[in-house]
Amino acid sequence: MTEATRRGSPGWLGALLGSAEFARAYTIAVLGTVFAAYLIEHLAGRVTYATIVTTLCATGVGVLISRRREISLLRLVPISLIVLVGWMLASVFWASDSGQSFWSWVYTAAIALLAVVIGHVRDTLQTARALGDVLRVLLSASLAVEVLSGILLDIPFRFIGVQGRIAEFGPIQGIFGTRNALGFVAVLALITFLVEHRTQSVRPGVSLLSVVLAGLLAVLSDSPTVLVLAATVGLAAAVLALVRHTSPARRSALQWTIGSVVVAGLVVVYSARAPLIRLLGAQDDLALRTELWSDLIGYVRFHPVQGWGWYGPWATDEFPFNSVNYWLHQNHASALNAYVDVLIQLGWVGLVLFVTFAAAALVRSWLDASERRSIVYAWTPLILVALLADSLFESFTLSGLGWLMLVVCAVRAGQSRSWRGRLRDGPGGEEPDVLEELPHER
Repeated sequence: MTEATRRGSPGWLGALLGSAEFARAYTIAVLGTVFAAYLIEHLAGRVTYATIVTTLCATGVGVLISRRREISLLRLVPISLIVLVGWMLASVFWASDSGQSFWSWVYTAAIALLAVVIGHVRDTLQTARALGDVLRVLLSASLAVEVLSGILLDIPFRFIGVQGRIAEFGPIQGIFGTRNALGFVAVLALITFLVEHRTQSVRPGVSLLSVVLAGLLAVLSDSPTVLVLAATVGLAAAVLALVRHTSPARRSALQWTIGSVVVAGLVVVYSARAPLIRLLGAQDDLALRTELWSDLIGYVRFHPVQGWGWYGPWATDEFPFNSVNYWLHQNHASALNAYVDVLIQLGWVGLVLFVTFAAAALVRSWLDASERRSIVYAWTPLILVALLADSLFESFTLSGLGWLMLVVCAVRAGQSRSWRGRLRDGPGGEEPDVLEELPHER
């Protein structure tokens, strides 16, 4: 028996997995893999992508074990996430293809595991900076591919879905497969880059070029949802700034007022949706979505409580998805609305669980950001606002990069504000209030 073993030392492997340098490298690897999933699958195949995710999951379990003394098991995973993922697993038993549904659940659970690991080995600023580094590379690669395809070679790269229309000022897809996916990632990048700028986490020149890059790709994507997302996030940022600069004695009343105004605003927007759609020039896009949603609601009434089983992105050869595409003469891979997708796949029970999970994360992170001094804590609620707003038009939040970011934000919010934290003060408690992190501590 070695001296290190007798003293309970973790050994070289445990020291490596528990080190800050490995945590940063692991976080970048996870974010890079999941955000580049479309590119990896279309260049190297789905098996390659699955192998990478499996390796990252196994490594993540090792990281959690090596850090077990500093992580509270009571606060490891939000209860609402456990219940939601558990209901997804239960739906496997009544899905039309239980095998395919089960493997879809495995992928969903795997991405959630990766997010939980990131949420416990990186703080908010470190997570935002890692995401910023990854998105700078991926957005730069997207621009380079579009320039190569649309200007230098003037041929589409069909094997990765690039149409090569940058010379026509879009729409472009980059390495993300669709213009809506590129626009969505660009908005997440803008939030992250602006937070980096405010916290002085990167050099001013890098920060400025990053914002310009994300803004340019958002515009060139010509996605009808980008303008809505940008306006929603901008409004949320302005309101959060107002709350942060309000005295603590008046903050509670202001929060309730804001909540009431938001509810009233949603009612007004829904009532005036027709003129707003004409103003945005998205009649055709919304007409397609409305037809799809109306058709899907008809299938909900057959299994209103439990849904048709969890698949995440549609298994287009399974009922009712194949039937929907047949009657609409389309080839949809999702409901183009995360809430409708949850409703059709998990029923009303699943929708309530999903909304509860997302709303709890948003409320916790919003309250945390309104009370903390550092602007970095605004990153979590603003990312959540973007995710939940985009869920009205796409289903990105239910799989891949959207699901990863949703769970990461929920874990971070739960660590700062959780009823379980009041039961016991232990390791892995509330994140200290930091203003910025020095470059050598990355």
